Amino acid sequence: QVQFVESGGGLVQLGGSLRLSCTASGFTIIAHAMAWYRQAPGNERELVATITTGSTPYYKSAVKRRFIISRDNAENTMSLEMNDLKPEDTAVYYCNKVTPTSWGQGTQVTVSS
Repeated sequence: QVQFVESGGGLVQLGGSLRLSCTASGFTIIAHAMAWYRQAPGNERELVATITTGSTPYYKSAVKRRFIISRDNAENTMSLEMNDLKPEDTAVYYCNKVTPTSWGQGTQVTVSS
């Protein structure tokens, strides 16, 4: 069955950096556009970034020029490098296909000011 395991979150100060990782299982990501999502307390889950099968990225405007999405098809993994973090980036971050299936536990990112 399709599963995602996210890791790499933590508590960072304003302006800090984190690198999130995602390991997919139950399918191979090579044939799928993939995405990172996040959900802040009291908010709906939102799309943060996507990456096509050809590794073309798309970013939500609020994270453009700060976040970098990447994929490693050989390892069946994805990453999200997050720089210049702001308090409004605080959320649980999830990876999934662009057309989401089952969700993992996510990884908590907290940015303190």
